[in-house]
Amino acid sequence: MPTILTQRLEVILMRKLTAGLFSSIDGVVEAPNEFQFDSFDDDLGQMLGEVMSNTSTVLLGRVSYTEWASYWPNANDGGFEHFINPVQKFVASRTLTEPLEWQNSTLIEGDLESFVGELKAGEGGDIAIMGSLSVTRQLIKAGLVDRMTLIVHPVFAGKGRHLFEPTDEPTCLTLIESVRTTKGNVVNTYAPRD
Repeated sequence: MPTILTQRLEVILMRKLTAGLFSSIDGVVEAPNEFQFDSFDDDLGQMLGEVMSNTSTVLLGRVSYTEWASYWPNANDGGFEHFINPVQKFVASRTLTEPLEWQNSTLIEGDLESFVGELKAGEGGDIAIMGSLSVTRQLIKAGLVDRMTLIVHPVFAGKGRHLFEPTDEPTCLTLIESVRTTKGNVVNTYAPRD
């Protein structure tokens, strides 16, 4: 039987699962490219660079995978493509089939939550959910997300999907960091409440 010290060490040594979403002031997180306008600044670029340097695995849902796989392999946007193309990617989908065409992409077989639990217990850097609202929502509700960052742009989107639906049960989080960037973005990082 594991001792309390062993259990604490296992938690410390586990890979962290992070989620990061761009949001408007009115809570829209879908298609941020349609509402970011000129609010993306060097401060955000630096923060996202730090996230990428700590991340060795990315989780994507079907919609994000399909959109990104059609764009990023041939993109020349100044940096993100150098991270997202070679990084290990796991895709949650009930409709896609192997082999996935985008390099280093593998379809998740079986239960998403069990797969992510095993992934977190393995070796490697942080695991990041990118885009993928349904995957983010499911893994937050399952208690598997260690850090969630909302990058709130100073803009009202007016329409689009929110992270949570009105029918969702309340989920309590703890704010662990809040940063304001030069263009007025507010970057809030949350952890699960103990």
